[in-house]
Amino acid sequence: MTTVRIPEDWPATEEQARAVQDELRARVILGEPGPPPRTGHVTGVDVAYDDERDVVAAAAVVLDASSLEVVAEATAVGRVSFPYVPGLLAFREIPTVLAALDALPCPPGLVVCDGYGLAHARRFGLASHLGVLTGLPTIGVAKNPFTFTHDEPGTSRGSASALLAGTEEVGRALRTRDAVKPVFVSVGHRTTLDNACAHTLALTPDYRLPETTRRADALCREALRETYSARPSTRRRPTSRYSES
Repeated sequence: MTTVRIPEDWPATEEQARAVQDELRARVILGEPGPPPRTGHVTGVDVAYDDERDVVAAAAVVLDASSLEVVAEATAVGRVSFPYVPGLLAFREIPTVLAALDALPCPPGLVVCDGYGLAHARRFGLASHLGVLTGLPTIGVAKNPFTFTHDEPGTSRGSASALLAGTEEVGRALRTRDAVKPVFVSVGHRTTLDNACAHTLALTPDYRLPETTRRADALCREALRETYSARPSTRRRPTSRYSES
């Protein structure tokens, strides 16, 4: 497990964080297809919070994209690096997530975030932020549509509908299990929405959520439990409907 310190130049105010978002958003690459599904490695990242101690744990779990077997995993624990502000949630998590990725013994390949990429109020969620900082292809697979609208996709696995900000498609509602609530897929960096959806289906052979997310979620919670002798509070993110990553 890696212990993380907040970088000295990390934004301390909302104004500074939004300025960083504006600068980095211009670097998002949308024209590349990204790696084909079921090839190479695919890595899930996720975080868990200990609210009482103001600590966040991150996990990165590398899977073989073909077999979905675990290849490698790493965790990191650090102080929460930014106050909770809607639209700026990535600034609370990025240093610890980066440390977990850096601790991996092998290339991560495509990175799947439990959150958003372009499907974000400022079009720069955690998946996009992480992709720009690392140069890796990234996608976001979220559990809810945040504030965006969508038609209900068909009931069969693989059915999808556009996730819309007005008339702009920022992602897709994707059915990963027959007659089960969809997930919400968006591009982070260096991939396409079609490919992001194909990866998501490849990663959900048995459950609604991708295996990457399921494995990383369990591992980051375990990292918190191992960090403290007393069982901590592990509420993973603020529960406001305005929460986003």
